[in-house]
Amino acid sequence: MSTTESPSLFNNLETLSTHELLAGLNSVDQTVPLAVAKALPQIERLVEATVTRLGAGGRLFYIGAGTSGRLGILDASECPPTFGVPHGVVVGLIAGGDTAIRKAVENAEDDAEQAWQDLLAYNITNQDIVVGVAASGRTPYVIGGLQQARSQGIATGCIVCNADSVVAATAEFPVEVVTGPEFVTGSTRLKAGTAQKLVLNMLTTATFIRLGRVKGNKMVDMQLSNAKLVDRGEKMLMDELGIGHEQAAALLHQHGSVRAALDAHKS
Repeated sequence: MSTTESPSLFNNLETLSTHELLAGLNSVDQTVPLAVAKALPQIERLVEATVTRLGAGGRLFYIGAGTSGRLGILDASECPPTFGVPHGVVVGLIAGGDTAIRKAVENAEDDAEQAWQDLLAYNITNQDIVVGVAASGRTPYVIGGLQQARSQGIATGCIVCNADSVVAATAEFPVEVVTGPEFVTGSTRLKAGTAQKLVLNMLTTATFIRLGRVKGNKMVDMQLSNAKLVDRGEKMLMDELGIGHEQAAALLHQHGSVRAALDAHKS
C-alpha cells in the first residue's frame, strides 16, 4: 500500500474536540517542509531542466487530476501577474478539462490517452517540458501523458508523494516528497497537497528568478493589474531610486512597469 493511503496515525476523529482536531492537523502539517527538504536535490535538477527549456523559448506544462491538477493550474495562473511572463509560458492541464477545476469529473483520471491529446492541442514540441503532478504516483492520465511526451523526446518531470511510483519511474526528472499517512486516511488534499504546492512554488519561483524576472528581491516585471500592485510598484521605485511618491507614480504611469521605469530613469 502506498504511504499516502496508509491508515492515519490518529483515530476516532469524530470524538475529538475542535481544538484537538486543529492541533492534530497542525502537528502533521509540520512534517511537510521536512519531507520537501529531503527532495531538494531532485527539485534542483527539475528546476535546471526547466530553466534550460524556458530560457530557449520553450514552455512548462503541468498535467494532473483532482487536487494535483488544480494545484498545477493555480501555479500556472499566477506566473503572468507575478513575473510578467506571457500567458501560455506555463500551462496547467487537468483531467476532465476546465469543468474539473470546480467539479470532479468521474473517471477522467483513468484515461491514459487524454493527457497527450490535451498537450497536442497546444502544439507541444521537444522545446517544452511536461511535469506530472500526482500525489499517488499512479494516475493513468499522468502516466500516459509522460510516456507519450518522453517517447517524443520531450523533457519530463513529476511531483509525487509516494516512493518508487510508476509516475516517478516514467519521468526523467522526478521529485518524490514522501509525506506519509494523512490525518484523514487517504485525503491527499491535506499533507500531500501542501507538499505539492510548496514544490510548485519553488519550481516556478526559482526558474523565473534564474531567468531574470526578479531584481534584488522584487517582482519588477509584475503586472500592474490592481491598486495594490500599483502601490507596490511605486514603493519599489521609491526604494530603488530614492525618489518621492509623486515622481515614482509619474514614472510608473509613463512606462507601465517597474522594470521599464527603472531602466528609463537610469539611462
